[in-house]
Amino acid sequence: MFMRNRYLPPLAALVSISTVAGCGVFSSDSSDGGKAIIVGTTSAPATLDPAASWDNSWELFRNVYQTLLNYSPGGSDPEPDAAESCEFTDPSSTVYSCTLREGLKFSNGHTLDAKAVKYSIDRIKKINVNGGPAGLLGTLSRVQVKGDREVVFHLSQPDATFPLVLTTPAMSIVDPEEYSANAIRKDGKISGSGPYSLDSFKEGEKAELVRNDNYKGIADLKNDAVTIRYFQRSDEMVKALKDKEISVVYRGLGASDTVDIETNQQKEGLQLLENPTTEISYLVFNPSDPWSAKPAVRKAVAQIVDRPALVHFVYKDTVEPLYSMVPAGLTGHTTGFFDDFGDPSVAKAKRFLTDAGITERVPLTLWYTSDRYGSTTKPAFQELKRQLEASGLFKITLKSRPWKTYVEGYQNGEYPVFGRGWFPDFHDADNFIAPFVGQQNALGTPYDAPEITGKLLPESRAESDRGAVGPQIEEAQQVFVDDTRLVPLWQGKQYVAANEEIAGLEKVIDPATMMTMWELYWKTSW
Repeated sequence: MFMRNRYLPPLAALVSISTVAGCGVFSSDSSDGGKAIIVGTTSAPATLDPAASWDNSWELFRNVYQTLLNYSPGGSDPEPDAAESCEFTDPSSTVYSCTLREGLKFSNGHTLDAKAVKYSIDRIKKINVNGGPAGLLGTLSRVQVKGDREVVFHLSQPDATFPLVLTTPAMSIVDPEEYSANAIRKDGKISGSGPYSLDSFKEGEKAELVRNDNYKGIADLKNDAVTIRYFQRSDEMVKALKDKEISVVYRGLGASDTVDIETNQQKEGLQLLENPTTEISYLVFNPSDPWSAKPAVRKAVAQIVDRPALVHFVYKDTVEPLYSMVPAGLTGHTTGFFDDFGDPSVAKAKRFLTDAGITERVPLTLWYTSDRYGSTTKPAFQELKRQLEASGLFKITLKSRPWKTYVEGYQNGEYPVFGRGWFPDFHDADNFIAPFVGQQNALGTPYDAPEITGKLLPESRAESDRGAVGPQIEEAQQVFVDDTRLVPLWQGKQYVAANEEIAGLEKVIDPATMMTMWELYWKTSW
């Protein structure tokens, strides 16, 4: 149950609740088994090519492509998927070897061998899309093939997180006969080896997935077909759920819609599952903008932002205030932005500006995506505008774009300040630091942080015990606080809503908060 009366400082831990209504009659004789389950989301893919994507396009990729490693339902440790086995073969964690399963094929019947794996990884680095997944491969020196089934990854330095990188859909294996080594595929088709094949795709509208009979891997399909419908507005998606036009909603629920479903689920024949995740929302300052380039301006914004008010009044307490780029629940999490800035204070913010010689109201344009993170995004940015302008220190202009053009804009450095959400690539604090720094990062905005990239990350990655990397992670977070290039806002939870005829929700969200569609099934057909 949501704590609607709460108005508190940050929470130190995640709280998990599960409210699943309906019991159904189970039978293996029902005709529902072959009927497609229709899933609604506001998270449409920006591309169908893994080499171009470091965003929520991965949610589709997880189901139609295959990676060497993946996660079993409910599991948190990587397990072989396309691979039969994987391991570091040296004590320094610089050589990682994987042996493929026998008889792997792509959905089109072409052979999937070690050469295809090498080709897939090499093309990511060769194409090197700005803001794309090449940033995940910073420690990879070269990929070696031994025979038809063995792939060896040689790393430039010890990196205990590399197996986690291989679980990400960015490392999806593609068919060399269908994907150019030098260019992104743009024909609206997919040639993968995942649990499903893409039967049809209409950009911004729907993707129709059908069981891939050639699949060999970790997934145990509990349905034969899934159709994903893409919505631009949360309210339209929720209406479609209540009208039984769709059966499941997994990304983009607005706060009011979530509260409404939670309150009325039994009456309306719905169910809601809350998954504690490490999803975060944050602001990014572009140093190429003359105002955002000023540390005093960034610190003044950080000093004004009232996270508890944002969380309570806009998000209805369906998220939690966040005071660090590393969320609660991960090794090394701190509350650095609260420790250094404390409660919102106009006086302190004004002092940052006046000490830097800034006496006029600072004009800033804040950008957000109009169709990616649900209907609450717009009112959230309106609340940020209200808070900043109420201080008398800022003049805020709000602008938005649909996700596909929004991505192009921040990759091209067009936005002075912009909002982003981050759903983890893998469950490790490294993934809330490394993707945001360096010349090649997920934001498309270079962030030179030599203390992090040259010292703290290499030190932490040399440690195979991921629970022992707290000191390095804490120091890296303090660098973020001192620079204030990134300002965390809130930590979320992933809500899945469905009608009462659907089962499998308990294990449908993986550690990277992506939906494994194969876990869904009709209650009367399993």
